[in-house]
Amino acid sequence: MSTSDASAVLCGVPQGSVLGPILFLLYTADLLRLVERLRPHMYADDTQICGFCCPAAATQLQETVSACIDDVSARMQSNRLQLNTTKTEVIFWCTSNRRQHQLPQVALRVGTDHVTPTTSVRDIGCSFIDCDVSMRTHVSRTVSSCFAVLRQLRSIRRSVSPAVLQSLVVSLVLSRMDYGNATLAGLPGNQLDRLQSVMNAAARLVCSARKYDHITPILRKIHWLLVRDRIECKLAVLVFHCLYGTAPLYLVNELCRVVDIDAKKAAALCVNVCCRNTVMASFDNW
Repeated sequence: MSTSDASAVLCGVPQGSVLGPILFLLYTADLLRLVERLRPHMYADDTQICGFCCPAAATQLQETVSACIDDVSARMQSNRLQLNTTKTEVIFWCTSNRRQHQLPQVALRVGTDHVTPTTSVRDIGCSFIDCDVSMRTHVSRTVSSCFAVLRQLRSIRRSVSPAVLQSLVVSLVLSRMDYGNATLAGLPGNQLDRLQSVMNAAARLVCSARKYDHITPILRKIHWLLVRDRIECKLAVLVFHCLYGTAPLYLVNELCRVVDIDAKKAAALCVNVCCRNTVMASFDNW
């Protein structure tokens, strides 16, 4: 066994160090100033830039995004970094299939390269967003990965105890289905049925049930909610955090209670009635 010669580290931070996260945040703190003209979202070392416009201003928005990326690239070069265009994904427009043909589909300029837009992109590691916001890609990827894990767990079910097998299913399968499932609210029934089939297979594996056994008693036995109910539960928890100010601000600011909306409508109606009565009184006096 031999060791190499020691050398002084003049830049960078060792991976896994205690100061790594803090120094990384300090290093990327000014990045938001370059992309604040659009809507940036940052998660760890991933950055997402979003923008919206009417169809007539699509070309102008594309130029704005390119200019914003140029500023980011210049900042990275000044800090001895390189923008990797091979890891850059672009989805231009999220709209219905009927309006896709009305929008340009040319490549986006990223520095000296051009990135061809795709029909689906990964959304900060949470899910896949389709250009028609149908979530088909996310559901397909989730179902495929979960069934792959279930096949591996089925091969070792006789070697572990039922409690350990259930823990493995919860941590490796249900966690994939629950992660970011609030974005699945309002999906059509055929998409939710595909996710429910994964949960049914997982429940039968945990309880050693047969393929055609009725699933409702099995789910009640292990206290698992249906996929539709798990999504509603996640939304209820998210609304609770928004009401008590523990959710992200961009969610808290967008949440309006029905009582407040009704109060605003009632106040506006009172103002309209008062104005109308004042006008009628003026006509009567005239």
